[in-house]
Amino acid sequence: MNLLNRNIGVNFPNGEQAEIRIWAPLAKTVSVIIESTDPVELVHPSRVVVTPTVARELIAEDPEAQLSPETHTEIPLVSSNYGYWMLTTHELCPGSQYTFSLDGKPPLPDPSSLHQTRGVHGPSTAFNLGDFPWSDQQWANPPLTDYIIYELHTGIFSPESSFRGIINKIPHLLSLGITAIEIMPVGQFPGSRNWGYDGVYPFAVQDSYGGPRGLQQLVDACHKAGISVILDVIYNHLGPEGNYLSSYGPYFTDKYNTPWGQALNFDDSWCNGARDFFVENALMWFRDFHIDALRMDAVHAIRDMSAKHILQEIREHCTELEKAISKKFYLIAELDLNDPKYIRPANVGGYGLDAQWIDEFHHALRVTAGQDPEGYYSDFNGLNDLAKSYRDAYIYDGQFSSHRKKFFGLPASTNTGDQFVVFSQNHDQTGNRMLGERTSTLVSFDMCKLMAGAVLASPYLPMLFMGEEWNEPNPFLFFISHTDEKLAALVNEGRKKEFSYFNWQGEPPDPRREETFTSSALQWNLKEKGQHKTMFAYYRSLIVLRKNNAALRSTDRHHTIVESDENRKLIVLRKTAGDEEVACLMNFSKQKQRTGFIAGYSMSKIFDSGAPDWNGPGLAPNSWNKNEDIEIHPETFLVYKRTNN
Repeated sequence: MNLLNRNIGVNFPNGEQAEIRIWAPLAKTVSVIIESTDPVELVHPSRVVVTPTVARELIAEDPEAQLSPETHTEIPLVSSNYGYWMLTTHELCPGSQYTFSLDGKPPLPDPSSLHQTRGVHGPSTAFNLGDFPWSDQQWANPPLTDYIIYELHTGIFSPESSFRGIINKIPHLLSLGITAIEIMPVGQFPGSRNWGYDGVYPFAVQDSYGGPRGLQQLVDACHKAGISVILDVIYNHLGPEGNYLSSYGPYFTDKYNTPWGQALNFDDSWCNGARDFFVENALMWFRDFHIDALRMDAVHAIRDMSAKHILQEIREHCTELEKAISKKFYLIAELDLNDPKYIRPANVGGYGLDAQWIDEFHHALRVTAGQDPEGYYSDFNGLNDLAKSYRDAYIYDGQFSSHRKKFFGLPASTNTGDQFVVFSQNHDQTGNRMLGERTSTLVSFDMCKLMAGAVLASPYLPMLFMGEEWNEPNPFLFFISHTDEKLAALVNEGRKKEFSYFNWQGEPPDPRREETFTSSALQWNLKEKGQHKTMFAYYRSLIVLRKNNAALRSTDRHHTIVESDENRKLIVLRKTAGDEEVACLMNFSKQKQRTGFIAGYSMSKIFDSGAPDWNGPGLAPNSWNKNEDIEIHPETFLVYKRTNN
């Protein structure tokens, strides 16, 4: 495998002739069909000569109309090893529209297409990955310990609903203190409204967002501003509409199923092509788009019984690429198994991923803050579980889970704090509520501030979800724009059934309606108004505090001590780094509480969510003297720093 160039699909490694490599192991013949860019004749009573674009529009209006044979060039590919077909040609240029025909059947888009300018069912558009004028040669991906992550959806985040819109908001992100953005999936999906997990072209960047060039421009702009870029990718399934992979070969297997349909073939007959496909995908994002980290969706749904798991293989190739181009990349998993094998190095039996999300921290925090313990929250009792997550990351590390009805999880005792990402909300935990309510509409203003403190004081990597920094009240709903009406109706019905886990009344908003999408948009004008302005200033100050205090930003779990009092809903989180020590006090109750957890030395207050500046309920004492109890206002977050006297 050539690590320095993409080895699949249509590429222009020397900037001129196209090199084509397609996997179709069961085909007898494969040819590429290249559309002409010259004026073409429409075979129709009018016999008009028009541009290809106009011709397509006329054909769409009159199905009996056809293009003359001169409108395309068809070139056969040559069979190669292991089911691949290859061709080098000057006939295909960047910007050309092309398809492939297998065994003389109707033409299909390229499964490894980089750009689908005419949607998921249209031809592919050739794109040269190597001709972008990067300006980030001096960029160095910082260590994960420096990541303060901001998850966003390209279509909802800005009024432009595009990569350009994100670029325009970089000053906001810098003002907030964000060091890394995490972009929800951008693989081409049907229509222009989708979360991204229904993508069917893993290599093609959504055209309505700005396509591949727009993403390159965004990454370059982020690096210029000192912001890392994490991209959400899906290696466990593909969406249903526009999914032509199975027409090319056995990319899927009947051995397994996933919650979203047929599993990808990583260990069955002819699995080599599917494995290569996704290894190449990961390498492309790092090498050709300068992405800094991949967030790998639901890796627990990747089925692979091979001697070497596909995740380990991806890790190994990414490590080789790191050495080849002297760059650092991270692989971050979304994982629902509480199995540290995924984030352990390969030399101790792991897959070598760098970090993972821990939903359990979120669940415990939400229940502690007042979320009803129903559905998958039923496994969590609140404050004591939150305290355990501060200590152990995983809450279930071998005990019985009543929700799963089995003993669940293993301890992650040897894993460092920077291997875990925590949050008070994200796209799943907000959007998978029936009405998509954000935390701002579910708990009090003071509790929102406390939850922010609980995340940013943790010995883990903190992540914010777009808009939470100003308490955005608009929901984040599930939305789609499938062109297949029957499929869209099935998705709508599936959403209704999904909420049978909870005791919510009514029905979720129809994901097909444009209003469902538009009602989820961020309201940027709120950032400068009332309590929204206060909340933004609060988040900004809290992030500055984390960055500037070595103990607070530390991800050293061995120097983190947690004490909790379930009856009074109190947690004291003590963190040290060198000579610095902080105590973070969290009162999740609705009453004033007194505590004397720490004795033996004095501490001075450096942060108080109860302060008037934050519209809080009142100030706590400025100092916490030896062996002295202090009073904590309801729903407040305090940080005290150890003094040397």
